[in-house]
Amino acid sequence: MASIGEFDPLNATIPATKVEITVSLCVLYTQGMGNKEWREFGRTEVIDNTLNPDFVRKFLLDYFFEERQNLRFDLRLERSLGGISGKKCGTIIVKAEELNNCRESVMMQFCGNKLDKKDFFGKSDPFLVFYRSNEDGTFTICHKTEVIKNTLNPVWQAFKIPVRALCNGDYDRTIKVEVYDWDRDGSHDFIGEFSTSYRELSRGQSQFNVYEVVNPKKKDKKKKYLNSGTVSQHVICNPAQPTSLHYMNPYQLNTYAMALKAVGEIIQDYDSDKMFPALGFGAKLPPDGRVSHEFALNGSPQNPYCAGIEGVMEAYYQSLKSVQLYGPTNFSPVINHVARYAASVKDGSQYFVLLIITDGVISDMAQTKESIVNASCLPMSIIIVGVGPAEFDAMVELDGDEIRISSRGRYAERDIVQFVPFRDYIDRTGNHILSMARLAKDVLAEIPDQFLSYMRTRGIKPSPAPPLTHLQANRSKPRSECRENQ
Repeated sequence: MASIGEFDPLNATIPATKVEITVSLCVLYTQGMGNKEWREFGRTEVIDNTLNPDFVRKFLLDYFFEERQNLRFDLRLERSLGGISGKKCGTIIVKAEELNNCRESVMMQFCGNKLDKKDFFGKSDPFLVFYRSNEDGTFTICHKTEVIKNTLNPVWQAFKIPVRALCNGDYDRTIKVEVYDWDRDGSHDFIGEFSTSYRELSRGQSQFNVYEVVNPKKKDKKKKYLNSGTVSQHVICNPAQPTSLHYMNPYQLNTYAMALKAVGEIIQDYDSDKMFPALGFGAKLPPDGRVSHEFALNGSPQNPYCAGIEGVMEAYYQSLKSVQLYGPTNFSPVINHVARYAASVKDGSQYFVLLIITDGVISDMAQTKESIVNASCLPMSIIIVGVGPAEFDAMVELDGDEIRISSRGRYAERDIVQFVPFRDYIDRTGNHILSMARLAKDVLAEIPDQFLSYMRTRGIKPSPAPPLTHLQANRSKPRSECRENQ
């Protein structure tokens, strides 16, 4: 029992401040002032099969300087501790630190790239553990991500965390992050670690901060050791902030809009009515805040069509004002949406082109691969334009130029994906028109061959042109000449 004064949480006076109590594997009881009855205040979560548990759950208590507050800590395990005389039954560590009055919260999302392979029969099952540094130089766990199974390029779900949990309001305090490979028996394999601070995380120079994951033991033993992969931190930005890739600058297009305009203005000439369905993914929608990966940019699910590329861009700008950008980022729902249309028209009369503009984060890689494999037998192509400074390894894998994409042992019937990073086409002099022209030329280069490969493998030949009337023949000449002059 730790005695720091009698404390009744229901009948106490105004507290002087708040303290955060960190405990390992126990139930916390508080004692009333009058009847001395112990009441359960809270309990930690349970971690299986370990003698050195480190828990995320904290107890937030009002601290009264002028009073005695008695606290009792009862250890709890899934199995009994068996207090046998002469044998150690474990240790409980109690730490207290006065909390800063910071009430700010932050939304963050992290993804890994080329992490070390730890599983003999698979890759790795990575998860992150965040630690806040304490005033005495020790570290306290403050957050754990979920486990992502069988991947070296995990994308963890976005999470919201109080800033005081990360650094207690001290923006320059060290935040340590450890990367582990999850094991069923609880003996998780250490992949590596990196350090940062809240000030660094929120600096806003770009949307991504990339950290090398380093295993100190490997670094000491191997001279050529560089790292055990990288972890990128994606700051969830508001489109009104200049650091956001979606920032609506009144004087120039953002990179999403430039990519949309560059590709769309060329490809729209091959559509007869120039009505385009425009979909968004990865956002919370009004009014209830549900997360969607397949929503109409114009706000009309029954009629998502926009008039021309200008109509698409207008719908994009309007959606930024009404939805909240939110992870995870799933590609497969949008691909499946277009595939359903393509599956209904296989006579060669229509061919579908899906343009996806992305910052590189993808949360459903396995499902997306399966969607692409399924779509490879349909009259459709997929263009992916990467914007921003992120690593695009996952997008390169989807492209399938080097290795044909596969899912569950099935290979894509043909290559239908073309990926390009927009940054490779940006003109150094700041000429956005030239940047957009370069992008459009490269990103559309494979579409004709993809179109022809589908038609030829199915024996579909061009329909004969309808005979021209005398008036149509005469009118066709000046139109042709006009184009040549332009």
